[in-house]
Formats: sequence, structure tokens, C-alpha cells
Amino acid sequence: MSKRTKEFEKLSEKDKLYTIEEAVAILKKAPRPKFNETVEISLNINSDPKQADQMVRGTVILPHGSGKKVKVLVLCKGEGANQAREAGAEYVGDADLISKITGGWIDFDVVISAPDMMREVGKLGRVLGPRGLMPNPKTGTVTNDFKRAIEEAKAGKVEFKLNKLGNINVIAGKISFEEKAIVENASKVITAIDKSRPSGIKGKFIKNIALSTTMGPGVKLDLVKLKTS
Repeated sequence: MSKRTKEFEKLSEKDKLYTIEEAVAILKKAPRPKFNETVEISLNINSDPKQADQMVRGTVILPHGSGKKVKVLVLCKGEGANQAREAGAEYVGDADLISKITGGWIDFDVVISAPDMMREVGKLGRVLGPRGLMPNPKTGTVTNDFKRAIEEAKAGKVEFKLNKLGNINVIAGKISFEEKAIVENASKVITAIDKSRPSGIKGKFIKNIALSTTMGPGVKLDLVKLKTS
């Protein structure tokens, strides 16, 4: 057991469930490495990812942002390129960028595509898919409204998606944020996921939730006090 883990255990009880405010306070007091850790929220969902009608996926804009400078790449042609550049996209192009990405270049955080580019963008599935960067209409990244999509991405829009193990992991900001900001970001994420519950799921939807930092153990949250289903 590392020294950091031992110190962390002095701040929290292993089997105790905490309010979100208490959990954030514990994370803020815990010993930290020399970099600004990301705060992460992990949820175990009562949903079968193998069933298409039980897939949980969506986006949420963090009220206090993610704490990360987001590099946006827009794939489009014609007049849309000017709009994308004016809205602040770091990279704008079509075939040239597709070729570059195919070659292994991934120096960006969000990919937005015009609908008429998706036939060509589909070729990037093997590169972008595993990294969660593939444009999708459900997340607002396949659109002609580049200005709105770029502004949302840079304002702290994050995606959540059920993985193969029935879990959802989402960032909720940086540990350097004020406690209130982390609480509000995490609460926004939980509410958005709770509202995305597929209609066919019966009983409890969110089974458990934990907050953690990049290098730290998780602190389990009390679902009753969160008023989730």
C-alpha cells in the first residue's frame, strides 16, 4: 500500500457512503501528486450494453467547464470552413485532414463533421472509434451549425457512454477547482445520466457511484441522498 493510499484511508471509511459534498471535501484534502489531477465520476448502471434499446449515451455541458483546453477539429467543405475557423476551431479541412488522421495524427480532443462529409469520415472509424472521437448526430458532433458545436465543446461539453462492463466514466473538472464547482459539475453529470434512462429498464437504474481523482482511490456516494432512482 502506497503512502498516499494510507493517508487517504485516514480521511474516509472503506464501506461508508458519502454525500457528494463530503466526497469532494475528502478528495480536496487527500495528498496529491505534482500535477493537477482530473476529478472523475464513475457510475455502475443497471443496463445491458449488448441490448441496443438499453444503450445509455449522451452529452452534458459542465457548468464550470472541464478545466481542459479543448482542441477542436472540423471536417467540412466550402463556406462552412470559414464559419468553423471564426468560431475558434483549431483545425479545419476535409480530405487533407482525413488523410493525416489515417496516418495516425490525433492531436485534437473533439471532432465535428458536416453531414455531407460522413461518408468519407466513416473511413476513420478504426482510428477515431476506440478513442471516443467519432462524430455522432446523437452527441451533436455531426452538424452544419459549427459555431454552436464548437462553443459547446470549448465550454465544457462532455460525452457519457455505457461501456461493455455496464459502467460510465465521466470527467467532472480538475481538483484545483473550488469544492462548489466540482460538486455542481458532478451533480450535473449524474442528473444528465439519470435522465437518459432507457424506458425498458425496470427497477434501480444507477447501482452505485464513486468520485475519484486520476491517481486516487474512489469515494462512494450515497444514492439516497443524491435522490437518484
